[in-house]
Amino acid sequence: MSNSKDFNGKVVLITGSSGGIGATTAIEFSRNGANVVITGRNANNLSEVGKECQNVSPKGLPPLEVVADVSKDDDCKRLIDSTIKIFGKLDVLVNNAGFGMGSLITDANILDKYKQIMDTNLRSVVYLTHLSVEHLEKTKGNIINMSSVASMKPFCGFSLYSMSKCALDMFTKCLALELGPKGIRVNTIKYRICLNYEICITITERLSVSPGHVRTNFLQVVGYSKSQSDARYDELANKYPLARVGESKDIANAVLFMASSESSFVTGINFLSDGGALYSNI
Repeated sequence: MSNSKDFNGKVVLITGSSGGIGATTAIEFSRNGANVVITGRNANNLSEVGKECQNVSPKGLPPLEVVADVSKDDDCKRLIDSTIKIFGKLDVLVNNAGFGMGSLITDANILDKYKQIMDTNLRSVVYLTHLSVEHLEKTKGNIINMSSVASMKPFCGFSLYSMSKCALDMFTKCLALELGPKGIRVNTIKYRICLNYEICITITERLSVSPGHVRTNFLQVVGYSKSQSDARYDELANKYPLARVGESKDIANAVLFMASSESSFVTGINFLSDGGALYSNI
């Protein structure tokens, strides 16, 4: 029986892979034999992920580490050029890098926030895809775009983020039609990033964001202690149909399946991995 997670000889590029879900996805691809390209803005974090990738790789393959900001066109081009220069090909592009912030329509900086969100969540995906098509056509590869339940369910104060993910979903569907004849599959994986949003009025309007539903180090990054983080995720778990929050590996497993030959007849879909949250009162 074939191993659906056998990525030996494959070159996989994952954006936003210096931490969280992107890092776990890179590690799992490495564990299953892939040559991995990891990228992010923090060189130290990237280096730590690189060590983990090499440690779990069956052949001890070190990943290509590229410090880059995908919201910058020059960095996107350097990322693809570096991948091809080192490995000579590209099999899988995972557009994982994402950015979200709360914003009310009355926010004085609404257009600046719009640009920040769209540059990372949408423009970078368009440009990286544009740069990758010629290489993916040669390998009959595929593209996986990381989206969000926020593209399907409105959240007060997060219209810009939701808009970016809605656009990403439609981009995926259109590209599936356009690139299918070239042998390139394009799919989206959705998961739940944020739980709820509470508008807080102080001297100026600001948005307070409740943390995410996939267990990462995000809560600790924003100031929670380890015990507070665990307690918060345990609290959230009780609200899920599956009685647990997601783990980074849950999302990584979905990515690996969608990138594998087992899904060779699947393109243009939105694969939902949210533990039933979309259909619950969460």
